[in-house]
Amino acid sequence: MKLAIDSYCYHRYFGEVYPHLETDPGQRMTLEDFIEKARGHAVQGVSIESFMLADRSPAYLAQLRERLQAAQLELVWAWGHPHGLGSGNRPEALAELLEHVDIGRALGARVMRICAGGRRTRPETWLEHKARLVPLLKQAADYAQGQGMVLAMENHVDLYAAEVLELLDAVASPALGVCLDTANNLRMLEDPMLVIEQLAPHAKATHIKDITAYRGSPRDFGFWPSVPVGQGLIDIPRTFELLREHGFDGLLALELDYLHPDHGPEDAAIAKSLAYMREWL
Repeated sequence: MKLAIDSYCYHRYFGEVYPHLETDPGQRMTLEDFIEKARGHAVQGVSIESFMLADRSPAYLAQLRERLQAAQLELVWAWGHPHGLGSGNRPEALAELLEHVDIGRALGARVMRICAGGRRTRPETWLEHKARLVPLLKQAADYAQGQGMVLAMENHVDLYAAEVLELLDAVASPALGVCLDTANNLRMLEDPMLVIEQLAPHAKATHIKDITAYRGSPRDFGFWPSVPVGQGLIDIPRTFELLREHGFDGLLALELDYLHPDHGPEDAAIAKSLAYMREWL
């Protein structure tokens, strides 16, 4: 297992600011800036969010791949934030997903995180949800397998753990696994460690994220801000043990989304998180 950073840790610097929860930092980053940040944090890999890619030209993709290789950073390409396939209600997004399989391969990735949906896209019934998603996921997995890519479907505050497992069983493809987000299902009021135990055997990518209770309603996203790893409610050492037991050898990608106001700025929280993760590796 290798330490990594997800570019979403710096989402505010790419123009994504949570309304009423965060402030705009007043400056912007490029992916080149992010790669330099990752080098400064001495990690072995990065997960890069596709919405941060400003130029899809072959020349730029080749340049970005060379930069990643020069920095000796393994890449997980990440598609689908915030709504992905819309829990099956956005079939037109499948074409974009397939396009990003090609982009990810051009950048040297062998694993691509995908989002089947987001916290605002769940249909009213699981029967409808599953029926709409499975055909799209089958097509995506078939295409990815042909391109030598493995898709890692995130538990993206859109799916309970048992539902993720049902989808994996229904698609039944070696090209579809899980991007295990360690904290998201607590936001759905599931026991996070039971979720991690269930999903770890299928992990192809990770978001190592720690969260805590803050204020308001536990059903609201803002109730569960990110904190530096090791300072929240997620048992990270046990998570690492479970991933090891199931043979996971990919990137442990630190992710911060809405950062607790008492734990900024991002670089300080990242440094604390990586120091803690190193101890337990």
